[in-house]
This record gives sequence, C-alpha cells and structure tokens, in this order.
Amino acid sequence: MKRAVVLLSGGLDSATTLYVARHLGYAPQCLAFHYGQRHEREIGSARKVAARAGCSLEVLKIDLPWKGSALLDKEMKIPQRSRASGRQGRGRIPATYVPARNTIFLSFALSFAEAINCRDIFIGANALDYSGYPDCRPEYYKMFNQLSALATRVGVEREAIRIQTPLMTMRKSQIIKLGLRLGVPYELTWSCYRGGRVPCGACDSCRLRALGFAEAGAQDPLVTR
Repeated sequence: MKRAVVLLSGGLDSATTLYVARHLGYAPQCLAFHYGQRHEREIGSARKVAARAGCSLEVLKIDLPWKGSALLDKEMKIPQRSRASGRQGRGRIPATYVPARNTIFLSFALSFAEAINCRDIFIGANALDYSGYPDCRPEYYKMFNQLSALATRVGVEREAIRIQTPLMTMRKSQIIKLGLRLGVPYELTWSCYRGGRVPCGACDSCRLRALGFAEAGAQDPLVTR
C-alpha cells in the first residue's frame, strides 16, 4: 500500500482529506503543527481523528515569535462574520491569515515525505468556501509542485513528490456530504478560531462551517439545536 503524508490540523477539511486519502488506497502518515495558535485545541482533535482512522500522527512544535496574525497574537482581535453575510469575497485578506503558514507547513511535509519515501502529500486546501488566504489558491499549489520537483533529491533523480488538494474546488457543503459518506467523525473535529470549550459561532471559520452544514442539510455534531 502506498504511503502519503497528510496534513491534519484537526479541522473539518483536513479530517475529510485524511479519509479521502484512505479511500484512495493510501496509508496516511499524519502531520500536525503546534505553532502557538490560539485554537490549540485543534491539536487534541487531530490526535482523536488520527486515532479513529487508525493512522499515526506526528505533532511538530514550531515557534513563530514574530506573530503577525490574530491566531498567534492575543492582542489582536479575531474578526467576526456578520450573520447576514454570505461567502467570503476576494477582497482584503483577514487578520486570521498567518504569514506564509502553508509554505512553512508544506516545507516540513516535503522533508518528512522525502525522508520516509512517500510520493504524495495531501492537504485540505479549498479555494471556494474559505477565508481568502493567498496560500489556498490553485496557482499556489501548482507552483509548489514545481518547487517539489526542483528542490528535492527525489524530484531531481526520480519522481517529484506531489501535493494533492482533493477538496480544492468543492463547496463546504460538498465536502461535508463527501465526509459523511466516508464516515468522517466530525464530532471529533474543531474549527473555531477562538478555541474554548464550545464553538463561538461568530468567527469566520465557525460561519463557514455552519453554512456548509446548513447547505448539506446536516446537523453539526458540535452545535446543539
């Protein structure tokens, strides 16, 4: 069975991606990052999701002392999405953007994959129902795949490691429907940027999740009626 590195944050999209990789016949090696995020509760969710899926999980702790994001700096306010607002537009990038986060994560994942002889990395990036982060766009991953071919020994000598983004062009509702078919334990996931004991229901991530479950005609197991 082919192995693949799966970036598992503990959120809805990454958990679905893990189950997609399994469904495609891969043996996932999960990788999560503790990077000082305010919603570090997601690390516990990643552990639970990986355990439920029967997959190993590496949690890598890294330090971003320069912060630069509302997810890292408690002095910065996490923006709230209006209840009346729709999907995220293509305008200003929100304060929850972490500078070059996916580039940092994928660089570690690329090193991990090459070291354990994996040819595939899965990440739950999405360019439709998302917060407008520049490192979630298809063109970004196209360029990173070129980097993989140029910057690794395996890419030069044999076959480049591929970055796979199976959720890239799916609406959140489509992701949820797919996950429900695959048996993703959404009750173990965590999306809220604020952390805490229950989802705040007001941050961008909570709003996108709520919209997705509503459009999928399903009940979010983390939200009581």
